[in-house]
Amino acid sequence: MNQILHRLEHCYQLAEQHFARPFERPSVTLDLRGQKAGVAYLNRNLLRFNAQMYRDNLHDFLLQTVPHEAAHLIAHALHGGRIRPHGREWQTLMTGLFGLPANRCHYYAVPQRRTTRYLYRCGCPDGIPFTPQRHALVRRGRQYQCRRCTNLLHFTGQQLTTG
Repeated sequence: MNQILHRLEHCYQLAEQHFARPFERPSVTLDLRGQKAGVAYLNRNLLRFNAQMYRDNLHDFLLQTVPHEAAHLIAHALHGGRIRPHGREWQTLMTGLFGLPANRCHYYAVPQRRTTRYLYRCGCPDGIPFTPQRHALVRRGRQYQCRRCTNLLHFTGQQLTTG
């Protein structure tokens, strides 16, 4: 976390020198999970980073991801809510101020999420996997028909887990 804070401070000092004005430092957490490397919460002045992606991609994360999210907050502080997330103002900060490419997305490997499916059958030879959400609807009384044979689908009692 110290390296992230150090890199963030560097970005903010560049912005303060360039714009000759102070910027409030954001709160920072390493509690983000999933496919995003970082998220900027503009109105809360908060940056959340993905700890796993940080550990797996340390150099690029500090070089690109931290300034990427900082640029969102700095652009918002300069221009308010009238700008697009990866619009001209943000791009200018990335390329002109930080000297980095204005990449919208990261290219870090994202571990496949673990998924659960519930197997349903009808008169057809193949089973049909249902998501947990659809399975919950069936448990509350919703019924589904097979599009091929038009029979009602019934839960087999079998769960499939991937990832």
